Amino acid sequence: MRPLEGITVLDLTRVLSGPYCTMLLADMGARVIKVEQPGKGDDTRAWGPPFLAGESAYFLSINRNKESVTLDFKHPDGRAILDRLIAKSDVLVENFRPGTLTRQRLDYDAIAARYPRLVYCSISGFGQTGPRRNEPGYDAVMQAEGGLMSITGAPDGTPFRLGVAIADIVSGMFAAYGIAMALIARERTGRGQQVDLAMLDSVAALLTYQAGNYFVSDRVPTRLGNRHPSIVPYETFAASDGDFVLAVGNDEQWRRFCAVASLPEDERFATNRQRVAAYDHLRRFVTDRLQAEPRAFWIDRLRAAGVPCGSVRNLQEVFDDPQLGAREMIARIEHATAGQLRVLGVPVKLSDTPGAVRTPPPTLGEHTDAVLAHDVGLEAETIAGLRRQNVI
Repeated sequence: MRPLEGITVLDLTRVLSGPYCTMLLADMGARVIKVEQPGKGDDTRAWGPPFLAGESAYFLSINRNKESVTLDFKHPDGRAILDRLIAKSDVLVENFRPGTLTRQRLDYDAIAARYPRLVYCSISGFGQTGPRRNEPGYDAVMQAEGGLMSITGAPDGTPFRLGVAIADIVSGMFAAYGIAMALIARERTGRGQQVDLAMLDSVAALLTYQAGNYFVSDRVPTRLGNRHPSIVPYETFAASDGDFVLAVGNDEQWRRFCAVASLPEDERFATNRQRVAAYDHLRRFVTDRLQAEPRAFWIDRLRAAGVPCGSVRNLQEVFDDPQLGAREMIARIEHATAGQLRVLGVPVKLSDTPGAVRTPPPTLGEHTDAVLAHDVGLEAETIAGLRRQNVI
C-alpha cells in the first residue's frame, strides 16, 4: 500500500512546477492522468539537448509514474471527455495564468459547483489574488523578484540564479503539500477546496532566517558569496587541490577545528559572535593553513573530530557516492523508446507505506486509448474518429 493509492489526479500542468507537484503525488501512489496537447505535448518534450532516443532528458526527469492522454479540451468533444475525467478525479492540478481557464468555465468556482469534493490546485506566478495576479510566472524572474538573486553570488559580482529552477521546484513541493492537506481536510469535512499556490510566495517562504534578520534589523541583506550571515566559519575554503565546505556550527566545533588544523586558540575568536564580528581577520587566519594540505587530508581529519565538512563535488562524484545507492536515490527503469533509464529516487522514506518509482515517464499519448476506453467508456470506433479529428 502507498499513502495516496485510490486517489486520482487530473494533471493539466506543463513545464516544471506543476509536473513536479504531480510527480511527488504519483510517487506516493496517486494515479496521475497527464493531459497533453495532441501532436505536441508538454513543452518540455522539446527541450534539449540532451535527448535519449528522441526523448527529452528534461521531460524524463519529472514525469515518471504518470499516464499520458492527448486531448484538445477546447474542442467540444474534447471538453466532454475532460468533464468525465474530472467527475472521476479527486484532485485537479493546473498551472495556467489566472483567468485562462475561466474563459472555458474550468476555473475553480465553476468546477467546485459541480464537483464539491474535488481538490483543485492552481499554481501561478503571483497567485489568484492581488494586483499582480495576471502576470506570468517564470523561474528566473521569481528568483529575482523574490529576493533570492540579491543574496546569491559574490559580494563584488553580479546576482546569480541557482543552478536549478528552485522557484518552480519549491512551488511544486508546496503545491503537493497543500494538496495532501486538502485531502486530509476532505476526510473530515466531505468538501474539497482550492489550493492557491503562488511562485512568488514560495520563494519568499524560502528566505526564512534572511527574512528574519531583515525584520529584526531593517538591514537589507547583501550577497556574501558562500559565507553564512550568522555563523563563522561556514563557507567554502580552498585546499591545495580543490574546494571544500567547512561548517563550524558552534564554539565546541571551533575548538576541535583549531586542534585539527594546529591553529592556536585565539580569544578574539572564542565565540561565534566574536567570529562573525571579526570575519575578515579570521578568514585570513584560517585560509593559509587550509591551503597547505589537500582536500582529503582535511576532510578525513575534520570528520573524525566531529567537525562538519564536505567536498564540493560534481554530479558524477555525487551519483557515485554509495550513500545514495544505499538510500535508493538512483532508480533504473525501462522506458518504451529510451530503453534503460536512470532517474532520481523518492527522497521521502516512509517505513510502512513507502513511495516508489513504478513506471517510466510516458510517451506522448501512450495511455490515451486505455483511459478513454476504461475510464470514459468510449468504443474503439469512437476513439478512432476523435483521433481523425485531432481531438486526441
